[in-house]
Amino acid sequence: MHGLGLDVGEVTRLLRAAHEGEPSALERLVSLMYEDLRRLAHRQLGHERGERTLNATALVHESWLKLGGAAMAARDRAHFLAIAARAMRQVLVDHARDRKAAKRGGGSWERITLTDGAWAGDFDPDGMLALDEALAELEPRQRQVVEGRFFAGMEEQEIAAALGVSERTVHRDWVKARAWLYRYFYPESPA
Repeated sequence: MHGLGLDVGEVTRLLRAAHEGEPSALERLVSLMYEDLRRLAHRQLGHERGERTLNATALVHESWLKLGGAAMAARDRAHFLAIAARAMRQVLVDHARDRKAAKRGGGSWERITLTDGAWAGDFDPDGMLALDEALAELEPRQRQVVEGRFFAGMEEQEIAAALGVSERTVHRDWVKARAWLYRYFYPESPA
């Protein structure tokens, strides 16, 4: 998920400037990262099934509002995208709750396939809520690894940079989280 011609150093500089209180830094950062944020939103919306209540642009804008000052905590581009992915997931979960409340509990979720590189499957509101509940039970770093891989489409090296750990640690956390999630969703299945 690298922006075309994006100067990674400029992203880090703008994050530092925003953290130091420069008023226009976050605005310039969002402008610079907007296409990356839209790609991230498209990826997240690709997991939704059924009638969509959000498009990529709306998801970017709603997640930016949800982010608030949390964006300034980012150390670099990868960390910023990881924080944005979490905010987008939260927006999607909020919308899933709203849609489920509107339906009054109808519907079901489809089987989710866990693969080495990604998850396949589409989520209806029940599925998104079930996934959110499962992620809440993971260890914090494992949850961040899943969010980075699944929601942000980040590679292990990008996640490692965002979390400040080795790629090997990210790989171990991904394997553990994937196994735990599989047991969570399919307790009757043979391991």
